[in-house]
Amino acid sequence: MKNVIITGASRGIGYAIAEVFKLNGWYVIGTATHKNSTNENKYVDQWIYADFNIDSDLDYLCQEIGNLSDLDACVNNAGINIIKRQNLVSKDDYSLMNKINLRSPYFISAKAAKKMSEYNGGKIVNLSSIWSVVTKEHRTLYSTFKTGLLGLTRSMSIEWANQNILVNAISPGFVNTELTQKSLSSEQQQDMAKKVPLGRFAEPSEIAKAVLFLCSEKNTYITGQNIVIDGGFTIR
Repeated sequence: MKNVIITGASRGIGYAIAEVFKLNGWYVIGTATHKNSTNENKYVDQWIYADFNIDSDLDYLCQEIGNLSDLDACVNNAGINIIKRQNLVSKDDYSLMNKINLRSPYFISAKAAKKMSEYNGGKIVNLSSIWSVVTKEHRTLYSTFKTGLLGLTRSMSIEWANQNILVNAISPGFVNTELTQKSLSSEQQQDMAKKVPLGRFAEPSEIAKAVLFLCSEKNTYITGQNIVIDGGFTIR
């Protein structure tokens, strides 16, 4: 049985990723910030609780990854969004976004890759965003760190290629998740859906299936890529 660790597995896209991996026979290790946030996800076999804003929690997670007997895939899904005009962004906002959206994936990926290199390699997928490809007002923070994930993806794909570790990013567009609902009002969601050539938002399962493919044995040669899944939004 193959092992995967999925950060932010308690809801949204992370929940869907855990589900599709579990239903395809994987052993799923999920992370969540708090224990009470995981009550309804039956697809996770093992939980690790860590608040990525706390240094000791990140260290604990990395230690747990190092203690695993084997690791086949790592999915860096956990993330937050802060929507503000740039001149209103505080240093605390910047630090929080950095710690959760970029710093944690950086060190988690490093630890995961080291573990994978001890065996026969593995797969790492970073969840970026269409706001790493295009952007709009009030997205300076989110675009900055999601774009940083693409830099991490490209550089890691080269650094670990000789260890048979394939590293890719997926950039979802608008997805029916709690984060999207918090970021956009109902009216904004309806307006944005009209701008998507397919005429709708993605379902979390549609993103999850692409993550599974990149982590599966079917992917033997794709690495260093950013797969945009947005219903055609960014090329319209």
